[in-house]
Amino acid sequence: MKHWIARVLLTLTLLLAGLPVSAGEITPINAIIAAPVNYDGKEVMLRGIPKNPTRLPLINFKAYVLEDSSGEITVLTEADLPNMNEEITIRAVVKSLAIVKGEAVGLTVTELERYESIQKL
Repeated sequence: MKHWIARVLLTLTLLLAGLPVSAGEITPINAIIAAPVNYDGKEVMLRGIPKNPTRLPLINFKAYVLEDSSGEITVLTEADLPNMNEEITIRAVVKSLAIVKGEAVGLTVTELERYESIQKL
């Protein structure tokens, strides 16, 4: 019986080791854009392809556009800019300067943590 339990635990460990770590459900970008009031001040997980990097060193401003199959959104970051055109997953916070009649004014998505895809050999 001990050997059977050990085999099951070893099998589960090996299976789970190959899975990407996920802290939560991935939010489609268009869900944030369509209803920003539902996400204001909340953390979300986003997955997509980064493009259009912007870096202004004098004011330490770094941003990129994250695109998924549903749309695109600008992401602010304090980290180095991600590799462009390579899928990433980020944990981010959504904030709006104001929400007027359901429309976000000054919608920002700020990256808190980045999970870059591991390239398979």
